[in-house]
Amino acid sequence: MPKRFDDLGIHFQFPDNWELDVEETPEGHAAVSVMSPAGAFWTIMIHPRFLAPAGLADSALKALQVEYPDSDVIPAEETICGYEMEGFDLNFFYLDLTSTAVIRAFRAPDATYLIHCQAEDREYEKLQRVFQAITASLFLVNHPA
Repeated sequence: MPKRFDDLGIHFQFPDNWELDVEETPEGHAAVSVMSPAGAFWTIMIHPRFLAPAGLADSALKALQVEYPDSDVIPAEETICGYEMEGFDLNFFYLDLTSTAVIRAFRAPDATYLIHCQAEDREYEKLQRVFQAITASLFLVNHPA
C-alpha cells in the first residue's frame, strides 16, 4: 500500500519503502522529497504563483549544469491532467555511471511548482513509471482537470 503525503497544501502518494524529507525556508518556500532505497529521488518545490515556470526550470537546469557540466540537455514539454509542464531531460555521468534527471515546472491556481526526479540509468529505467505515478497522484488529488 502506498504512503500518502498530505501537508503544505499538496497531497501525493509514493511507494511505502521510500523515505520522506520535508524542507521549509523562512521565505515560505517548501520542498518535499521522496527517496528510493537505492538513492533515486522525486522532489516537488513549491513557489509563489507569480514566478514563471520557465524561469524556475531554467534555474534548476543551471544548478544541475554547475554540478554536471558535461550533461546532455533536451528541452521537454508535456501535459498532465490539463497542466502544461515545461522543463528539461538531462543525462550525465556521475561516479562512472550514467544518470538521468527530469525537471518539470508548471503553474497551478495556488502556486508554481517545480518537479525534479533523478536516478542512475539502470534504476531510472525501472523507476520511470513510479516517478510518473507520483506526479500523476499529485495532479489527480490537488488539481483535478
